[in-house]
Order: sequence, then C-alpha cells, then structure tokens
Amino acid sequence: MTDSPIWRVERFEDLSTDRLYAMLAARVAVFVVEQDCPYQDLDGLDQRGLHVGAWSGETVLAYARVLPPGERFPEPCIGRVLTARSARRTGLGRELMRRSIGTCRRVFPGQAIRISAQCYLERFYSELGFRTVSEPYPEDGIPHVEMFLAADSEQ
Repeated sequence: MTDSPIWRVERFEDLSTDRLYAMLAARVAVFVVEQDCPYQDLDGLDQRGLHVGAWSGETVLAYARVLPPGERFPEPCIGRVLTARSARRTGLGRELMRRSIGTCRRVFPGQAIRISAQCYLERFYSELGFRTVSEPYPEDGIPHVEMFLAADSEQ
C-alpha cells in the first residue's frame, strides 16, 4: 500500500454500483470466506446506514457501516468493520474506527455509540475508548461482546 487512501462517507443511495459491489465483495471476502462464517450479510440495514471506507481506486482497503439509533441498538452503532488483508497492520483499521466514531459524533451529536465486537478484538476497541458491557455471546457462531463508547468520551 503506497498511495494514501481516499476516504469516503456515503449514504447508500449515493454509492455507485461499482463501489457498492466492491464494498459487498469485501464484506463477503472477510466475514464469509476468511472467517468461514456463512451468514446473511445483506440484512436490510445497508439502505439506512452510512458507509465509511478507505479506497484505492475502486478497491476497498477498509470499511465500516454506521447505523442510526434504533436500527440495531438504541444508540448509533458501528458494524461490519473490516480491513482488507492487503491493508492490515498499516494502522488503517484504527483510522477507520476514528473516522467512523467521528461520523457518529457529527451525524448523531451527543449520543453514545454501541458496537457488537468479536471477542478477539475487545482490546483493540478498548484502546479506542469502548468499554465492554455484556458477557460474551455467539453471533453467527463467533463469540462477541457488546461495547459502549460514552457520548462525552474523547478520541
């Protein structure tokens, strides 16, 4: 990864068909193929979310979906967080989360953020200010915990 990525925050209806296809292909590559987890990725929530991504041309390097309050949790939430294999260990995942948190703060001011995190990433999210608020639970066969970022937390 030599070039600086182009960052985009887009509503579903503003995504080009090529970017939508690339985004969905990246999610399937990571969550279904890499993690060997067949699950229903197309859950009907993409149309109501904001899509935060780092792009190199038409290639997704990092991606997250931000959902408004009431769609998945009472609070806004960040999910479908991924970094493409080729972009891992570059700091892009941390920057993706900072930008996703910033998007939540800008679009849903004064509100806390909740995530459903894979347990093995609990430390990563803790370093970003999230605190664990549930016991582990299975989600699509993978252990997860709910994590919470207070409305007044600093980034």
